[in-house]
Amino acid sequence: MGNVIEEAKSGRASCRTCKKTIAKGELRLGVETQTQFSDTPSLAWHHVLCAAARLPVELKAALAEYPGEVPDRAGLEAAMAEAMKKGSAKPAGFPYVDRAPTGRAKCMQCDQPIEKASFRVAVERELTIGANMTRGAGYLHPACVAENLENIGGSVDDLLEGLRANSRLPEGELDGVIAELAQRPEGA
Repeated sequence: MGNVIEEAKSGRASCRTCKKTIAKGELRLGVETQTQFSDTPSLAWHHVLCAAARLPVELKAALAEYPGEVPDRAGLEAAMAEAMKKGSAKPAGFPYVDRAPTGRAKCMQCDQPIEKASFRVAVERELTIGANMTRGAGYLHPACVAENLENIGGSVDDLLEGLRANSRLPEGELDGVIAELAQRPEGA
């Protein structure tokens, strides 16, 4: 299915970013999403301007495939560039690096709180909620990643490649975190 841009067929869908209705005929971005209620993915709809600020990578890829005219494309490109520069965009998937928005998360390895505004590495993990199994984010201090590699799965190189692909930090900050992770002990 993939992510798509199309004109809204009716005025019933709401933007998953701003929660406002997407008017009939207005361009919208559909992001493929897997839900716990179905085996097949569905589309979560966003205004293209909302997507430029929160989902710039997904929007850029969908714009490249969209054959039609896009009003104010230059404004969308500028909003996407600003979101990437500020690091305010939503991560594309796991693993990713971001700054902790609160001080409530604990590191999966050392069980210590991750301080607000400090870097953290998010990895996908299985969670048991009642009788249900689901997947969600687990967080690590960058210094604790090497000790937790066997639980993350894959190689260090795969992890670093995923961090580069999915993180929305400004490039200089991301390079600093990745350099810290790449300085792993021998045998890790």
